[in-house]
Amino acid sequence: MANYDYDVIIAGGGMAGLITAASIGSFSRQKARILVVDRNPPSDPGKKTINGWTCGDAVSKRSVDYIAKNIGISYGKPELEHPVDGVLVYSPDHETKVLFEGEGFILNRKILPHRQVEDAKKLGVEFTYNVVCDRLYSEDGFVRGVTGRAMPESVPFKKTAKMVIDAAGSATKLRPNLPISSKIDPDIDRDDLESTGRYIFDFEVEREDPTWFDSRYALIHLDQYIAPGGYSWTFPKGKNKVNIGLGVQKKALDERNQKNGRKDGLQDLIDQYVAMNKAIGKPVQSPSNDDLGNTKGSWQVSVRRHNDCLVANGYAIVGDSAWMARPIDAGGIGPSIYASVMLGKVVAQAIEANDTSEEGLWQYNLEYMKHHGYQMASFEVLRRYLQTLTNDQISYGMKYFLSEEDISSIVNREHPRFSRLRLLNPAMMVRVAKEPKLASGLKHTADTSEDLISHNMNYPEKPSGFAAWKTQLLLKLQLAFKF
Repeated sequence: MANYDYDVIIAGGGMAGLITAASIGSFSRQKARILVVDRNPPSDPGKKTINGWTCGDAVSKRSVDYIAKNIGISYGKPELEHPVDGVLVYSPDHETKVLFEGEGFILNRKILPHRQVEDAKKLGVEFTYNVVCDRLYSEDGFVRGVTGRAMPESVPFKKTAKMVIDAAGSATKLRPNLPISSKIDPDIDRDDLESTGRYIFDFEVEREDPTWFDSRYALIHLDQYIAPGGYSWTFPKGKNKVNIGLGVQKKALDERNQKNGRKDGLQDLIDQYVAMNKAIGKPVQSPSNDDLGNTKGSWQVSVRRHNDCLVANGYAIVGDSAWMARPIDAGGIGPSIYASVMLGKVVAQAIEANDTSEEGLWQYNLEYMKHHGYQMASFEVLRRYLQTLTNDQISYGMKYFLSEEDISSIVNREHPRFSRLRLLNPAMMVRVAKEPKLASGLKHTADTSEDLISHNMNYPEKPSGFAAWKTQLLLKLQLAFKF
């Protein structure tokens, strides 16, 4: 290879970018020359928007343990702000709850990047701040660097590398303008994006009601009126501190407003959700220095399967740039952690082998799909189906159609099979008869899930098999979306 400024340039210094940088540094035994380019000043690493490090902040313990096991980095307080025993999902009528995840933490996303930057620096990673990456630089069919603007004077910026990793988030300008031929989808459908927003509040306990606030559990509330096409959440950051917000799909919100004669926007719904919470009294935006500039914000998150291909010649995508948030709950931290560690290992091997071609990076596709991403297409189907249901249907289905086996599957982030619907006892037949369309729809999502998971577990070993695999995937999804 020719001489380049770096072995790897990572565009974006957020969660995915920083973990990927540390992973490459660890797996390369600090031999790789790595540059992280962050648009923020060094005082605010990883800041997502002008409103702060806006996020739901929840992460599973198993994701945090995955980092420690694979690259030897262990987090603790203050970045792990508050432990939780799991995520509880409540039906719209608050009568049914489902444990959605095991032990975990609510992060302090403002503090965490500072710790991650120091971890990466110890592994030889370099940083450039106040630079916006606008475009990718290419040579002979390979991505070989980035161009952009150094702020605030908007001075032209260009650095070259053997490859570039796009970790610039959901609003990245790099993937949609990829200058080389690739198998990566450049754009996302508008209906596969959700608008989300949240507050970080200190508050007084109005009354003890664990269905509205529980310091031991992160709570998710399903309600098609208050969070159409999405859900609302109340995540504890202490006994009197909370991350509270919601996400909506624009199409579902427009339909909800039209049906009810409303003109509510995202912020209106968030404020209504806070006001209706029976446990939270006298909320004020947290005055702590650890939260300053991060107590109110909004952002967009993808709710489709991750990009079907994650690599091209000299280029890879990770985190929100690759649409890795889980379709069923929009949780993006866990998937980003797994993908970033896996990508770091593959990139370190590719640099050592002097092969950053699509084929040389293809193992990243395989590892992520077979160890974490194989379920995402089936969750995309379930998410789309749930968005068609009314509150009464959701409450009814959670109460009567979810079995212990299904709940166990959900805890393990697997698609429920709705095994109760396959029983022929009189009680279940009566319940199915009351909601036949709901029953058939849930069974359909379970059946198509098995087929999609099987297809994804047979992800092509080499790029040459991708076109046929992708054609079959799109056909299977087309049939799966027929509820």
